[in-house]
Amino acid sequence: MKTTETALIYLKQTNGQVTSKILKDLINEHSHKRGKMMKLYERYKASKDGVPIFSREFEDENKVNNKLNNDFFSEVIDTKIGYFAGKAIAYQLDNTIYKSPEGELNKDRYNKDLNHISDFNIRNNVEDLDAETAKLAAICGYGARLLYIDKEGKERVMDIPPWEAIFVSDRSIDEPQYALRYYIITVNEKERIRVEWYDNQYVTFYIQDDKGEYVLDDTEPAKEHLFSDVPLIAFINNKEMQGDCEKVLSLVDSYDKTLSDVNSELEQFRLAYMAFYGVEPDEEVIVRAKKTGAFGLGSKEDTGIEFITKDLNDTIIENHLNRLEDNILRFAKSVNFSDESFAGNLSGVALKYKLFNLESKCITAERKMTAALRRQYKLLTEVWKKKGIEIDYTYIYFAFKRNFPLNLLDEAQTTGGFKGLISEKTRLGLLSFVDDVDFELEQMRQEQEENIDLDIIEDDEDGTGSQGGDDA
Repeated sequence: MKTTETALIYLKQTNGQVTSKILKDLINEHSHKRGKMMKLYERYKASKDGVPIFSREFEDENKVNNKLNNDFFSEVIDTKIGYFAGKAIAYQLDNTIYKSPEGELNKDRYNKDLNHISDFNIRNNVEDLDAETAKLAAICGYGARLLYIDKEGKERVMDIPPWEAIFVSDRSIDEPQYALRYYIITVNEKERIRVEWYDNQYVTFYIQDDKGEYVLDDTEPAKEHLFSDVPLIAFINNKEMQGDCEKVLSLVDSYDKTLSDVNSELEQFRLAYMAFYGVEPDEEVIVRAKKTGAFGLGSKEDTGIEFITKDLNDTIIENHLNRLEDNILRFAKSVNFSDESFAGNLSGVALKYKLFNLESKCITAERKMTAALRRQYKLLTEVWKKKGIEIDYTYIYFAFKRNFPLNLLDEAQTTGGFKGLISEKTRLGLLSFVDDVDFELEQMRQEQEENIDLDIIEDDEDGTGSQGGDDA
């Protein structure tokens, strides 16, 4: 039985009262996952400790050991985030509930609620937050956010490093009964683990003592977090909670080793051994030759010098590297934009075909992120309700726009063919450069009201206008 399951059984018996043993068991069980996620993040940063090739050593210290990092890892992550979250998510409200039985939209209430969501997003820099959350999820398998109320009584949200978050649930990570955040702090020049324990009402703070037990932190008492449920939210990358590169790490390592070894061999050429025939030069001759670049030998027939070099089969090496690169991008569901096949003005269909694997991966991430955002706004709207702001979270929807190379002519022809066959709102939503469909529809309506049909206006000699037509 997993520690989380054991913890839930105990917590049900104690009415949610957590103990030091439960905290220790949860953190110990999570330590392996924590280490893996931190290592993946260090690898994304291409740090010395994160990339395996940087720590490679040979028994023979005199052997050339070049260490080349080919950063496929961050390229796969950055390509996905640029495509998936390069354009900000549009937060919109379904206006259905804002219409009267006669179908008339209550614009004041609709705009007020939409502005309230917009204010929250601006206050929390949500455009940047969404991209960072998606990036951490793509690297580590899941990201985490914490909702909290600031000193001014405003609702705030922040990213939490996923290796600091543990979710305790009997169903899924999407709906935790409890959650904890743990991190290392320094107390009296000693490192201690501090824990924030969240249930559906309170956040309680614990700290590790000298014996390794978790006791209440007397510097900060437990307090209500003011949300109706656990405010620590998981943003998972996929059901398996795997990062985008975890399946291809061995391929990336093999590429690094191969290219590093080839580079070392090329350097070995410069340090190639020299063979002497018919003579054995002493150390003084070698030193003088390094300075002058020449050797003095006896008879040409009896003596000679040549370099001993290795014959590298560059064709096999190049084919091997190409196959590794293709497999890395294929199995990580990424693309190589430097490929010649991306040159030219490709049609939208052709581009989408080439991006099919990446798009499939992003669809999964989009659905998981939508589920997490719904949970986030469910908690937020319940707080807003206490302030008299009635917003139904089920009517908030999130429009994801891919950062896709635009072919405006192709889009115009496609959407033009749908005119009169589908609603204008749906038709405008097909255009990649329209971020807010409702705003665009309102702008179109205002322009129509402002336009005057000059064909039915005739100017009189005195400058006044009269309706055209025969006066007779």
